[in-house]
Amino acid sequence: MMDTKQHKISFSTTAVHAGKKEDQFGAHVSPIYQTSTFVFKDVDEGREAFSNEEGSETHIYSRLANPTVEHLERAICSLETYGMDTADEYQGMAFGSGMAAISTGILTLAKGGHVIAQDALYGCTSQFLEGEAPELGITTSFVDTSDSFLVEMELKKHPNTKLIYLESIANPTMMVSDIPRIAKLAEDYGALLMVDNTFASPYHLKPITLGADVVAHSTTKYLGGHGTVIGGALVLKKQLIQDSAMAVFRKNLGGIAGPMDAFLLTNGVKTLALRMEKQAKNTMKIARFLEAHSAVDRVWYPGLESHPQHHLANAMMSNGFGGVLAFELKGGYEAGKHLMNSVKLCSLAVSLGTVDTLIQHPASMTHAVMSEELRNQAGITEGLVRLAVGIEDAEDIIYDLEQGIL
Repeated sequence: MMDTKQHKISFSTTAVHAGKKEDQFGAHVSPIYQTSTFVFKDVDEGREAFSNEEGSETHIYSRLANPTVEHLERAICSLETYGMDTADEYQGMAFGSGMAAISTGILTLAKGGHVIAQDALYGCTSQFLEGEAPELGITTSFVDTSDSFLVEMELKKHPNTKLIYLESIANPTMMVSDIPRIAKLAEDYGALLMVDNTFASPYHLKPITLGADVVAHSTTKYLGGHGTVIGGALVLKKQLIQDSAMAVFRKNLGGIAGPMDAFLLTNGVKTLALRMEKQAKNTMKIARFLEAHSAVDRVWYPGLESHPQHHLANAMMSNGFGGVLAFELKGGYEAGKHLMNSVKLCSLAVSLGTVDTLIQHPASMTHAVMSEELRNQAGITEGLVRLAVGIEDAEDIIYDLEQGIL
């Protein structure tokens, strides 16, 4: 790579080269270390590695660390801390799924305390906070974090709050929260701020640069980009990993990513900027088409001037507003059902971030596991349709939607 002291490389270039270390055989693409265990040269090396397994540069066993997984961790960390003078203080951790990353972060950072969570979250995150977390000594209150006043009121109500948890763009309501303001509130009240940045990706938004303590990802989505792998990641300060014993937790619960998954993800990361640029442009065109359609009641996309947090999103985000939108048809659920059953190009499937366009019904699919009360509080109505836009030609996607709308 070029001398970064003489020239600051771009985010796009960083995505292509991030995390790679020189291979002993000179491989152009970092190899897959598809091995469960590593051989020690002698007993002394083994004893030394096990005496300091978390900080050892000697690899022991792939449930602890693996060179391919470490490449992915360095790459994601580089993107989330891009442009920061303190980037060396941070570390990435790769997991076998987004929920493995999210649950590990919550359990280790909010242990025995309270979590203030955004009311509109990915369904399984809400289910975990409502179901399993209380059994493990963590309580949660759900609020509309797009209103920072409500967050502060909740902090006053729960002085044992250890963690504030939100999504950079809420799934599926597309609400946006004031990350710098909430980060300051968290600091003032002795809590940490954890942001799931899956929807925005570091191409559009970098929560750590805005004051967040921890960033989470379902790497299954935009970082992978092709729908071929399940994965998750956290990025946070090395000291926080040590203080929370997070690496030990991951080791003992076995949540680390596998080497083949990590290999696929590192190759996905290389094209992140190209894909996000195309998907954001497509989504803006489709959002404007839907907003002007006589059969559409409301479109939720941060790039639209009609979005309640458009100015906030514009201030925090760069290069566009992501590749997901939500909308409601005037005909409600039945009109949405007809559309989803009628599309030919768009696939009726959950997930997002793939190169092809996916459409789904949150209330009965991704968010069906949430309590009805919380869905209603978050604004996840029966008529809401979520569209995760791909890299196809925008006009083709628009045609497909138009022929399916009653």
